[in-house]
Formats: sequence, C-alpha cells, structure tokens
Amino acid sequence: QLRLVESGGGLVQPGGSLRLSCKASGLHLEYYSIGWFRQAPGQEREGVSLIANSGDRIKLADSVKGRFTVSRDNAKNTVYLQMNNLKPEDTAVYYCAAAPQGIWPPLPVDFDSWGQGTQVTVSS
Repeated sequence: QLRLVESGGGLVQPGGSLRLSCKASGLHLEYYSIGWFRQAPGQEREGVSLIANSGDRIKLADSVKGRFTVSRDNAKNTVYLQMNNLKPEDTAVYYCAAAPQGIWPPLPVDFDSWGQGTQVTVSS
C-alpha cells in the first residue's frame, strides 16, 4: 500500500519561499500521478498542482502560476512543491495525494492515497 508523508511546511514571511516534499513508501511512485492540495480553515479543499507519473505533464492552479513549481524525482520516490513569493492567502494545510497512472488529468475522486498534511503559514 502506498504511504505518503509531507514535510517542509512552516512559518514564513510574505514574499518568502518554502519547498514541500512528498515522500512515498510502500510502492514505486513512478506509477502514480501526484496532486498537491491545500485546505485553509473554514474553506474547501483546493487543488494546487498536478504532475504526471513521468513528470511530462503538469497543471497548476491559476492562483499559484508564476509562483509555485512542481517536480518529482522518481528515483527518490519524492515529489516537490517549490513555493515562492508566498502570500498570506497561501496559508493552509498542504496535502499530497496519489492517483494511478493512466488517468489524466485525475479528478479528486481518482486520488486513493493521501498524506497527513503539513501546515504552511504565511504571516509577518
């Protein structure tokens, strides 16, 4: 069974940067598309990014385009979310999730493995 663990969250000032990692174990990550999602208190979960299993297809939410990038290192079973020029509205718990390869783009219902989340707080 695929297990996902996020790390890299924390407190950062507006304009700062963080890099989140999503480390997989149990199965090879190369067989899965990975999504990053976030949820702020009192708000619905929002999709942030998608990256296909081979890394050749990427989608980013309009709200993060130009600031966030997503990448993966299948040899390390890890997906990264580089977040630059962070804004207070980026504050949320960030989750990574895995969807089996062959579905593109995966819908939220296609993600069958989720991490526990990592808190990102952008505040001065």
